[in-house]
Amino acid sequence: MAGADLRAELDSLLLQLLGDLEELEAKRAALNARVEEGWLSLAKARYAMGAKSVGPLQYASRMEPRVCVRVSEAQGGQQTFRVVRTDTQTPEEVGPHEAALRRRKGSTKTPEPGPSAAPQDPLNWFGILVPHSLRQAQASFQDGLQLAADIASLQIRIDSGHRQFQELQEKLKQLRAGAS
Repeated sequence: MAGADLRAELDSLLLQLLGDLEELEAKRAALNARVEEGWLSLAKARYAMGAKSVGPLQYASRMEPRVCVRVSEAQGGQQTFRVVRTDTQTPEEVGPHEAALRRRKGSTKTPEPGPSAAPQDPLNWFGILVPHSLRQAQASFQDGLQLAADIASLQIRIDSGHRQFQELQEKLKQLRAGAS
C-alpha cells in the first residue's frame, strides 16, 4: 500500500509542477510583452520630445529608489519575493517628528523645507508636461518589475517541487528494489 500512496503523491506533485511551469511560461511571456511595450513607449517619447530630451543627461544627480524587493520566508522554508513601494510610511514614521512643544501663533521664523520623505517622481526630471508615451513606459516597466518578482518566487517554488519529485522517485526505486 505504501507504493500506491507514493505513486499518488508523485502524481499530485507532478500535476502541481506542470501547473507551475505553465504559469511560469505565461508570466515570462507577459514580462517580455511589458518590457517590449516599455521600450517602444520610450522610443515614442524620444521621438516626440527629441532624442536629447529623454536620456541620461536628464536623470537626477541623486536618485532614490521608489520600490524595494523584499524577500520573505514562506511555508516550507521557501523564499518569496514581493515589490514594496518605498514612499509608503510605516506607522512609526507617521507621528510627530519633534518631541518638543510647538508655538502655534506668532512664529518668528519660517520652517526650512527638509528633505522630502517620498522620492520624487522620475517623470518630473523630463519636465512638467511629459508625453503620455513616457508615462506608459513607466507603467510598463513597473508592471514588469512586479512580474519579475512573481517569476522569481515561482521559479523557487518549481525548483523545490522538482527536488521533492526526485526524492520521491528515489524512494519509489528503493521500494521496488526492496520488493524484488
